Parts: sequence; C-alpha cells; structure tokens
Amino acid sequence: MSINQKFTLEEDVELTTQPSAGVRPTWVDSELFPFESRFVELNGHVVHYVDEGSGPILLMLHGNPTWSFVYREVIASLRTQFRCIALDYPGFGLSVAAPGYKYEPQEHAAVVVDFLDHLGLSDITLVAHDWGGPIGLHAAEQRPDKFSRLVVANTWAWPMNGTLSAEVASRVMGGLVGRELIRRLNLFVNALIPAGHRRRKPTSLEMTHYREALSTRERRHASAVLPGAIIGSRAFLADVEEHLTLLDQLPALIVWADGDIAFGDKERERWESTLTNHTTVVLHDVGHFVQSDAPDELSEAIRTWWAATSE
Repeated sequence: MSINQKFTLEEDVELTTQPSAGVRPTWVDSELFPFESRFVELNGHVVHYVDEGSGPILLMLHGNPTWSFVYREVIASLRTQFRCIALDYPGFGLSVAAPGYKYEPQEHAAVVVDFLDHLGLSDITLVAHDWGGPIGLHAAEQRPDKFSRLVVANTWAWPMNGTLSAEVASRVMGGLVGRELIRRLNLFVNALIPAGHRRRKPTSLEMTHYREALSTRERRHASAVLPGAIIGSRAFLADVEEHLTLLDQLPALIVWADGDIAFGDKERERWESTLTNHTTVVLHDVGHFVQSDAPDELSEAIRTWWAATSE
C-alpha cells in the first residue's frame, strides 16, 4: 500500500512526542523544509521521503543521527536540474519502523532496495554520506543495473579494522553506557551535530528538527544502534567492500570535507584508489555534516561534475 499525499504545512513550530505513521508533524517548519512530505508503506514500515524536481535522479542517503532534513539546502539548490529524492530510514526523521525492526545497517539497506523497487527508479546517482555510504552502496550492489553514478561524501564502505578512532568510538558509544547516554540524553544530536559543523553553527530551530525527530527514548534507539555496528557489523561491511567491483568503474564524485571529526585523508585516499573513474573535490575547513555546513559548495561540486562528465 502506498501513502503519497501532500500535507498542509504549519508556520508555527510546536513540540510533539514522536512522529506518527504517515503524518507530517507540526514541528516541521515550512520555511526550513519547504517540500512535500511523502510516505510509502514497505513491509510494515512507513517510510518518509521527499521527491523534488525533475531530471536525472539523485538519491540522497543520510547518516546518524540525521534525516532527509540535512539535505534540504542541497535539494533546494539542485531541484531545478535534478530529481532529488531523499528518504529517512525507519526510526529516523519522520519514518516509523515496523515492530521487531533492529535498526541495523543491513536492514536499512534492505529498506532502500524495497524503496527503489517500489518507486521503479533507474539511472540513479547515489549521493551518500556517513552511514549512507555502506547502506546505499549495499543497496546499489543488489540492483547494480539501476545505478549509473556515485557521489560519496565523508563516508566509508569497508570494515574499519585497525582504525583506532573508529574502534574506540564504536566500543565506547556502542557499549552499554554509550547507548544509554544516547537513548537518555539524545547525545548524538546534542553533541555530534554541533561538533560536526565548522563553518556555521546550527540554529536553535535546526536543532529542534533533529531533536524532535528523535524525541523519545524509544525513538533514540535507532541512533543508539549504529555506533556499535561500526565494529559489530563487520560481516555486512566486508560484504559491501567485496562487491564494490560491481560499481567501482562508474563515474564518481568524491566530495571531502577536510575538517571532519570522523573521516580524514586516509578514507578519502582509499576512495580514490577504489573508484577508478573519480573526480575529487576537497572542501576546506568544512565539518562532517557537509550538506549542512557547506551546501552551496556541495551543490556546485555536483553540478560542475555532472556537466563535465556529461559532455
């Protein structure tokens, strides 16, 4: 069953408890997020997404603890040239998970595959950031005939073996104490999102949109699972890496924020050695959340690369 409808957007932001399936909450501000909210039911999940513009498809996948909201300025910039589609994984943003969902990356990837099949998408350019990298690439590996280009921005697609910072972060934030801090205090939103910006400070209204999307202890479980999956989902990540050969010759754009607190030159160089047909654009003094910290530069990098590779 598909639930695609346009909702009346309220100007006033009021706080609520958590998203209701298929309903756009009133705290979503129409000026900050001026897009039609669409919902589709997939295997018991109600998945929220935006689908703006026309032209070549850009499928934008978010990481943790964000949602499609993080791409809002990029969508606004590029929808005159591209069809910009951005979804929220179950448990994130305005999407609601079916009972029994574990919020693991391989489950999110399966939802993305179902989403692609349901909408009948093809000739897709994947735009992947943070966890959107392994999630989106795994989905693309299941449907390689549907993807024609890649944009990777501060992400990875392999087990983080031997990466001390990733191991420590995964064990600390993915352990009992870390998960409890995330569930109880919304730690990833309150600490990571401000720390992941270098050029600008997220406004209080922007922070409200991240806090409200994960506004209850139950909702924050989705965010609490992924840190531990950095090392706990090694088999999934190894599978993503093994099958990159299905995609590694596609035209690719590597957009890299060099002020990232999570990913550095080592990961960028690995992408450059993996993607044989790549263009790299380094954005200086930009934080981890490149879509929000430098939306104009990210949009222009995509637009320029597309024009150069379409000649």
